[in-house]
Amino acid sequence: MSDPQPIARRSLLAGAAGAAAGLAVGGSLVGPAPAVAAPRIPSTGRPPLWEQAAAKGIVFGSSIATWQLDRGYTALHRREAGLLFTEDDLLWHRLKKRPKAPLDFEPGDRVVGLAEKNEQLVIAAHLVWDEGFGGGWSEDDLWGISRAEAEKLLYGVVRREVAHYRGRVNGWIVANEVSGPERADKHGFRRSVPWYQTIGPGYVAECFHIAEEQDPDALRIINEFGFETVSEWGDRPEPRRRAYLRAIDRLIDQGAPLQAVGIQGHLLADGFGRRFDATGYRAFLQELADRGLPVLITELDVLDAGLPKDVIRRDRRVADVYRRYLDVTLDDTNVKVVVAFGLTDRYTWLDEDQPREDGSHRRPLAFDRRLRPKPAYQAISGALRHAPDREPLWKVEKTR
Repeated sequence: MSDPQPIARRSLLAGAAGAAAGLAVGGSLVGPAPAVAAPRIPSTGRPPLWEQAAAKGIVFGSSIATWQLDRGYTALHRREAGLLFTEDDLLWHRLKKRPKAPLDFEPGDRVVGLAEKNEQLVIAAHLVWDEGFGGGWSEDDLWGISRAEAEKLLYGVVRREVAHYRGRVNGWIVANEVSGPERADKHGFRRSVPWYQTIGPGYVAECFHIAEEQDPDALRIINEFGFETVSEWGDRPEPRRRAYLRAIDRLIDQGAPLQAVGIQGHLLADGFGRRFDATGYRAFLQELADRGLPVLITELDVLDAGLPKDVIRRDRRVADVYRRYLDVTLDDTNVKVVVAFGLTDRYTWLDEDQPREDGSHRRPLAFDRRLRPKPAYQAISGALRHAPDREPLWKVEKTR
């Protein structure tokens, strides 16, 4: 096998370490439980974000995971989000912990059940991603298997997972982070993925077909990152945009039932104002619209690296990033959905993956660790209020 790569794991897995405690706290929130008074959470003085968004034909939601289900955050998520994005409960470190382990749907069932209880839409993530494997998987378990074994493994899991949630989710992130400008083929698909090496590039299209077969009414989405500014690793956005568009065009040419495009929206605060090429980004969004594919912003947060420790100054700079980005992004009426990668700084992957050198907590989200609205909340709210009207992709119908 050519050029096997180590299994990288972003700290979406960070919650696994604290999962036992988190599940113990959150367990009673999804299943039947004695009635208890809803916790008091700070008011914003405004309608919920999902309501502000819906007035413009936009769906606003947030990721959440079972290990985050303390009563306060659950209440905040229920109030502000019209859509639930599964953060890590359907990744393989939760779903299939070892090569021979049976599929464990219990975490996913709990988080989807929470959305149903709260009358929220659901985007389930991710069917195909080359990260998200737990410690029960070795490199050889993925890179050292035959094509037949890889097809049985990948397609079998995808088929059973989608069938299990058929009719209960509104969209699937079918393929996540499968494109890029480096170590990619002529169509923009990354070669440094185990499924590419064992099955070949056709694995992506096949997973879209399986998703359509098993859950035809759920939206099928491809998802990618790195299109706004130069990344923290020095990657430039334009080559990543070109690679993504080539991969999308290849899937369309292959007849894959791709229906929508996800843009992760992990934004870098340091120098964003001078480094964000609004004209180039608008053109990129237009190219996606020209292909007839609605756009979903799927994992929106702001990395506060390079910003001062002082909370007031830092929060002001983070809010400015949200304002600049969303003013441009939401001006395109083909952008239908905005999903924050969490609502509260209490739970952010950035504290684990990219901790601040000064020892303070990251502050990337709309609400602080005490669930109080921050300037980032004001910026998001303002961008939603000033966005042009559009035809909605979905309608949020919450009766309570």
